[in-house]
Amino acid sequence: MSVPLLAGCNCEAIELSFGVGELNAISRFEEAIFRHRRILGEDEVLCRYRAVSSRIMERLRLSPSRMNDFTNCPQLYKYRAIDLLPEPPSIDAERGKLIHSILEEIFELEMAERTYEKAVELLPSIWAKQLESKPELASLVLDEKEWFDRARALLTNYFSLERPETFESTYRELHLERDISDEIYLHGYVDRLDIAPTGEVRIVDYKTGKSPKPGWEEKALFQLRVYALLYWQIHGVLPRLLKLIYLGDSRVVESTPTEPQLKSTEKILNNIGEEILTAIESSDFPTKKSRLCDWCFFKSICPAHVG
Repeated sequence: MSVPLLAGCNCEAIELSFGVGELNAISRFEEAIFRHRRILGEDEVLCRYRAVSSRIMERLRLSPSRMNDFTNCPQLYKYRAIDLLPEPPSIDAERGKLIHSILEEIFELEMAERTYEKAVELLPSIWAKQLESKPELASLVLDEKEWFDRARALLTNYFSLERPETFESTYRELHLERDISDEIYLHGYVDRLDIAPTGEVRIVDYKTGKSPKPGWEEKALFQLRVYALLYWQIHGVLPRLLKLIYLGDSRVVESTPTEPQLKSTEKILNNIGEEILTAIESSDFPTKKSRLCDWCFFKSICPAHVG
């Protein structure tokens, strides 16, 4: 079946061939997007419809964060990955972005310059760039002194845990990607990946919050196991160490991945991917109520909370 579709904001007509299932998926998306006008705004509805209509034709793109959304609440995954509903900036996420950017920049310097003092010196200029790219952040940070004080405290914690002047980091914000099946593409960005002169690989992730409570470390390490799996499959090298650095309470969680662990991780990924594909095909994204609902921006439109 050949259907004319307006492509992009220049409204050029293109021809795309859709199967019945794909047309149904687009139709379901159209209903959802118009239901959520009050979040999107009238001017965004049509362009988002066009973008997702064409994206349905592509293979499923998964990342650890999107899989986490789905396992926490399939409806949340739908709002973010299928409906593409916008969300306001998160002050915690923006603080994390600021600290990540400073630490990324630190490793671009000569080893002797990688000091706490230099990191603090970089703070105002990197924050200025962040504000320039997203001016609405200014309304979130009402007390800039308090904002900088908190950032300096997180940097103090980092330098109490690592000495970046003593080693070289091989990659920062390394993009790993691979097809894990004919229908599923997996990717993610690694905060830092270090390769020792002897060849051992260490995967590092920074967290600006506090470390997980005892017993929850395994869930926290899942993201790094996904990165380890991708690196192993792409390069044939099993990473030696996974390292989560929690700057909120100056704690480090480490794990040595094994082949059985990563093969188990691959099975979990495929299972989650199949569940997502089934949900997309059936347009069934059940809600999963939990304490996380109180922090969810979409609570006001979620079927679990709206009569």
